[in-house]
Amino acid sequence: MPSIELTRVHGDYGFEAKDENGHIVRMDSSPESGGQNYGVRPMQMLLMGLGGCSAIDVIMILKKQRQNVRDYKMLIKGDREVGKEPSLWKNIVLEFHIFGEVDIDKAKKAVDLSLLKYCSVAATLTGSGSTITTETFVHP
Repeated sequence: MPSIELTRVHGDYGFEAKDENGHIVRMDSSPESGGQNYGVRPMQMLLMGLGGCSAIDVIMILKKQRQNVRDYKMLIKGDREVGKEPSLWKNIVLEFHIFGEVDIDKAKKAVDLSLLKYCSVAATLTGSGSTITTETFVHP
């Protein structure tokens, strides 16, 4: 079973989370909530996890289809519920930018497969009511 150790290291809300392999991520609350911008907000980390999960899937699928992915970039935007506690992600927009000799239809199919079949983070977010929309661009 994966294991995470969370330690407060900076001010009231500055934490470091370390996995069993020693990888460290810094987190903090917003300054409006008493944080000091020591690290990423935990809810933003969910969006980062979504991007990483889907990126791995998309590149893996395209490699299997013998597409030449030279570079890759994503832009992720999200809106949270207003006036609710907890405030969940409501709408998430993923913009995929794939660079290389890649067929646009194969790229779009890889994105769909990732988000609808393989990416556990996407399944977790949609299972909690989030709507995920995408735009896919291929750049030579």
